[in-house]
Amino acid sequence: MAGARTSGSNGRWGRRAALLLATLVGVASSGGPGLALEGRGRGHHRDSLERAAGRLDRDLARDALRTLSRGQAIFRYDSFGNEDFWGGALRLHEAVATVDPVTALAVGLKVDVEALPRSLVKALKRGEVDLTDPQVTVALLKLDAVVGVKGVFDAGGQFESMGIQCALCHSTVDDSFAPGIGRRLDGWANRDLNVGAIVALAPDLSPFADLLGVSEATVRQVLNSWGPGKFDASLSFDGKAFRDDGQPGAVLIPPAFGLAGVNLHTWTGWGSVSHWNALVAVLEMHGKGTFVDARLNDAARFPIAAAAGFADVRTDDDRVTGKLGALHLYQLALEAPPPPRGSYDRHAAKAGEELFSGKAGCGTCHVPPLYTEPGHNLHSPEEIGIDAFQAERSPARGYRTSPLKGLWTHAKGGFYHDGRFETLADVVDHYDAFQALGLTPAEKRQLVEFLKSI
Repeated sequence: MAGARTSGSNGRWGRRAALLLATLVGVASSGGPGLALEGRGRGHHRDSLERAAGRLDRDLARDALRTLSRGQAIFRYDSFGNEDFWGGALRLHEAVATVDPVTALAVGLKVDVEALPRSLVKALKRGEVDLTDPQVTVALLKLDAVVGVKGVFDAGGQFESMGIQCALCHSTVDDSFAPGIGRRLDGWANRDLNVGAIVALAPDLSPFADLLGVSEATVRQVLNSWGPGKFDASLSFDGKAFRDDGQPGAVLIPPAFGLAGVNLHTWTGWGSVSHWNALVAVLEMHGKGTFVDARLNDAARFPIAAAAGFADVRTDDDRVTGKLGALHLYQLALEAPPPPRGSYDRHAAKAGEELFSGKAGCGTCHVPPLYTEPGHNLHSPEEIGIDAFQAERSPARGYRTSPLKGLWTHAKGGFYHDGRFETLADVVDHYDAFQALGLTPAEKRQLVEFLKSI
């Protein structure tokens, strides 16, 4: 689908470009503009140009599809060599080998039903598979069926290590077979995933303890404080595990779809999609790659990152950099899914759309159809009426105007970067009070229905 759109949109450009190029070549070789397309050969020449344009279309579509396919494989299955960290250093696979499928599903891990043999699917339907047996979890890993987790097995089939993939946090499944088991939904935020609780199971957390300068017990306490759907990417930069009010410093996992045309990728504006892909692959997923961001040399704001040399990480075995282009293209091709039929009030949403760009003024920043600013989409905490804690953990010191398409897919866990607003109604109430909009209860409901419809 994405490749077809690429071919269609660029096909018109390709034909124009081919005709223009051929005309210019004819002018240059013949000495005049009239000779290239005149005379008895004019029709034949134009046919040749159209054939050339057609080849350009096919080549473009072929290259785009090839890159998209590679990007999808990277997103879903590439660990960037990080099994040396998760399995080798933390020995997390030893803990995972003791976790049964029921527990794995309870902490938000997902199973790709399309990776399962038909015989296993039938056995699951008949209730013939013991989902309280940890060996079933290992078997699922051997099938590459656990979304975002790579199992490493020796020649004898023994589970000897593991790694993680982009899809761990930024994919889920459609629950078409059972809760937590279904077809992949790439780009969706996995708000069921309890990253902290899973990592806290690792027998050896000394790499984190040594980096942060605390005990392993403290690391486990922090990890277990995050809860489902949250992750603290800044912890290994500034060491701020908790807010001033005692709440965890972790933020909600954002969706990775609907980012085409959007400038900044993260809640607090660290950078673009490709910047954050490189940062996460190297510094958070602990893959083998190169990452450069001199802002992390600021020892006052990022003392841990500065001391660890995170501003300039390089390796001779770079398994990240050469994959960023394809990964980027695949993510940009992931469109926000439309809301299910009947999930919102259409008449109220229509009225809410007028309020959105009119009385409420939401469209000033959430500019349709991107629903964020075309350009530099960052605001100070004061502009949106919230505290600066998370903004100050970013070099940009601000909060990104989040794209609004597909809000319905990630309502679990609340809204804003930390889930402080439980419902969309709470978000509308906040802006109504902060900006003195004077919205009536009916208007607030209409705005909520519109947000659900995007």
